Amino acid sequence: MLFFLSLPYLWGMKMKDLCADERPREKMLLHGASSLSEAELLAILIGSGSSGKNAVEVARELLSEAGGRLTRLSERTPLQLRKQKGIGQARAVTISAALELGRRYLAEKPAGRQHPITQPEEVYRLMLPLLKGLDHEECWVLYLNRANRLCGREKLTSGTLDTTLIDPKYVLRKVLDHQAKGVILVHNHPSGSPLPGEMDLRETRRLHRALQTFDIDLTDHVIIADGSFYSFSRETLVNCD
Repeated sequence: MLFFLSLPYLWGMKMKDLCADERPREKMLLHGASSLSEAELLAILIGSGSSGKNAVEVARELLSEAGGRLTRLSERTPLQLRKQKGIGQARAVTISAALELGRRYLAEKPAGRQHPITQPEEVYRLMLPLLKGLDHEECWVLYLNRANRLCGREKLTSGTLDTTLIDPKYVLRKVLDHQAKGVILVHNHPSGSPLPGEMDLRETRRLHRALQTFDIDLTDHVIIADGSFYSFSRETLVNCD
């Protein structure tokens, strides 16, 4: 009974009669989350307005400062979010937590038997949620079993490949831990261009030679930009010595 009383439309109140801070919540209850704009969804996280502005207006300003892009908003730390008027510590932490949950949801491995990873497009789809929108380079390694199914995944470095070099000995130890038979290297280019640089080529060949010594395949090295990728195996560069 209390639930129904919380829906004003059942006792004659129209959506326009609600205060602006309440409208996104009621709209979600009536029509589902997909009916809300990004600003309205953010307004639910923000909770209430501040300094003469309602929660939706505060959310719109926050999005505008991020160029209208959630990827750019997700790059901001809680401390950076707090610089926006109307966003305090609790609200900043709530927004950051929600964006991180979204990223982890997209990156979550599906339950049940995994499909073999045989194409760079599959690597791109798997890793894009973790690398999309980052303002720095991260290098990850995927470990594959004999059937080319994922048996492990971890971040190797954070920074740039020219300042945080890959340690082949560490990768080899982890290959043994996972009893892997293949390795896929993945890193992102925040610049937006997936084309490899000289350091990318050098580090790929160095890791390839180290793995080859122990009869482990460097199956691919995929460089990811937000809307595109570069596959070393597709360009036949992995096996070039």
